[in-house]
Amino acid sequence: MTRAAAAIGERESNGGALRFPAGKGLRLDSGATLEPLEIAYKTYGRLDAAKSNAILVCHALTGDQHAASIHPVTGKPGWWDRVIGPGRPLDPERYFIICSNVVGGCMGSTGPASIDATTGRPYGLAFPVITIGDMVRAQAMLVEALGIETLLAVVGGSMGGMQVLQWAADYPEKLFSAVCIAAAAKHSAQNIAFHEVGRQAIMADPDWRGGDYETAGVRPEKGLAVARMAAHITYLSEAALQRKFGRQLQRDGLSWGFDADFQVESYLRHQGAAFVDRFDANSYLYITRALDYFDLGAQHGGVLANAFSRARHVRFCVLSFSSDWLYPTSESRDIVRALNAAGARTSFVEIETDKGHDAFFLDEPQLDAALRGFFASTAQARALT
Repeated sequence: MTRAAAAIGERESNGGALRFPAGKGLRLDSGATLEPLEIAYKTYGRLDAAKSNAILVCHALTGDQHAASIHPVTGKPGWWDRVIGPGRPLDPERYFIICSNVVGGCMGSTGPASIDATTGRPYGLAFPVITIGDMVRAQAMLVEALGIETLLAVVGGSMGGMQVLQWAADYPEKLFSAVCIAAAAKHSAQNIAFHEVGRQAIMADPDWRGGDYETAGVRPEKGLAVARMAAHITYLSEAALQRKFGRQLQRDGLSWGFDADFQVESYLRHQGAAFVDRFDANSYLYITRALDYFDLGAQHGGVLANAFSRARHVRFCVLSFSSDWLYPTSESRDIVRALNAAGARTSFVEIETDKGHDAFFLDEPQLDAALRGFFASTAQARALT
């Protein structure tokens, strides 16, 4: 066991940041190299003696490494606290759970707000464009540094699910199983369009300063808030919005102006305002661009099944939500068909819910049951190998 892995096993919840020095940086798909490189991460549970119980959790666009621990900025529970914890599908008493902030993020991993060693200033737009593949290579570096040869599972939803698919394509020898939730093998034109609206909102904010707002001591909060508001609509379903808000007013009567008359308007403004306190605008630009560039089939001769040709031994679970219009069930079925064509062992569940894309963050018993059953059977299967 490496020193890093030994240190992690000392406490229930641990982590920090691993630094890879110059000469051991991350080679990016763009041809650039990030060095030095820092990867911020958290762990939950203990790595067993056989190093066979490690599960990597991949976060979505605006997530970070605080999957099940109190967030240091917001003071709120981790983004997947309802799935990770004692008695929950990912139980730290059984599994060693790892979650890292993606490269390009803003919670400790190297990103556009990090200091560029060549200039002594924040990268800003000098930061190189990143891809989902780059994020996964950084995660693989972390897993190796922790002394883990094979992960029991890699799991993630939305952008996290795309990372899962990239793991299966690039590092199948390091996986026993993979769980892809509410994701797609490529970004659609509609997805790209929504992201472009968000990016333009940020860049139109006078305080963006061409990406150099850190040096100027300002932040493009208005633009980032609007970007978050637009994106948040895509995470919900029409049924969920109608059920939660309908046309209910924020107060008695109309304002006959442009205050937040409707509760749904107030809700979106709150989402935007809360978001700017914990997220970096340039990181939003870079991560949304990484999502837009994602097309796993194109990386393998235009045939998605080719991406999984070396992953026949991996146990796959693909999950979708019936009301998700951002990454609809049809996208998950395309993934399943490609896995079947590649000869991979695959299970698929479409969960009936009106909660939309964000259902994997919310109280969804069917999702809990599917995850609990899959991880338990996977752990049992690995014990028999």
